[in-house]
Amino acid sequence: MTKTSFAILVILILATLAMTFFWANRPRRVIIDVAVPKNFPLESFSHESFEELLQIYVTADGRVDYERWYQDPASVQQLNSYLSAVSQFSPDNAPHRFRGRNDELAYWIYGYNAYVIRSVLDHWPLDSVTDVKAPLEAIKGLGFFHQLRFSFGGEFKSLLSVENKQIRKRYKDPRIHFVLNCASESCPIARPGLPVGDDLEQLLAQASREFINDRQNVEVDHTDNVVYLSKIFKWYKDDFVSDIRLHGGSTENELIAYVARYAVDDLADDILKTQGYEVRFRDYNWDLNSIH
Repeated sequence: MTKTSFAILVILILATLAMTFFWANRPRRVIIDVAVPKNFPLESFSHESFEELLQIYVTADGRVDYERWYQDPASVQQLNSYLSAVSQFSPDNAPHRFRGRNDELAYWIYGYNAYVIRSVLDHWPLDSVTDVKAPLEAIKGLGFFHQLRFSFGGEFKSLLSVENKQIRKRYKDPRIHFVLNCASESCPIARPGLPVGDDLEQLLAQASREFINDRQNVEVDHTDNVVYLSKIFKWYKDDFVSDIRLHGGSTENELIAYVARYAVDDLADDILKTQGYEVRFRDYNWDLNSIH
């Protein structure tokens, strides 16, 4: 076999493997075929029916009672009804329903979180979202976050696409990383309240403070001169650093500068003493955020 023939053979093999990978992992659409909630507004968008469910199934510490939710067909139907509204209307195809930026952002955040819960219930019982695998999964979470596609205003999108293209790219607000819930232990906690408009600002600020002041997400070790951070700060470092620079921040470590913005009490004192400290990122716990 000549070198040219061998090269062509290798290319054909690689092309076949690539086609096999993409065919096996082709998108799987999740269809919501029910009516929108009763009395759903004609000129705005309501998250009330989803909020009612969260008030029932989210515990005080932000865990979700998936088992009880799964066992109640009426509650599953109510979630599907809310998602029917998400699937039909969005800021893109029905902008008149959203009064401003915060209402639009709330739609994407709450729609994302609702579809995450729907997917967990679809695959229940489940120990981790990473157990929902694509046929040929080269990256952890590919099945759950990329292969599954959900309708937002008639356009089918993966959860990964909604997070990166609709939320991060459009709104450029790193605080969203403290309210998007991926149903895992290391995620921000689930929250039963779903404010919109000006009230969304209060939620984003509160969620940021609570996440950052949780020792599982931010901890200072003065013995070894290390600041331990949630891996969220590594994955989305550019978002946090860009926000610090946008507001005129200039420090030795911009991630620590972002943490300092929301640190209170003992953590605030500890952060002041971290000049020259190393930053390390904790492993992400993908265990389901269900009640124990």
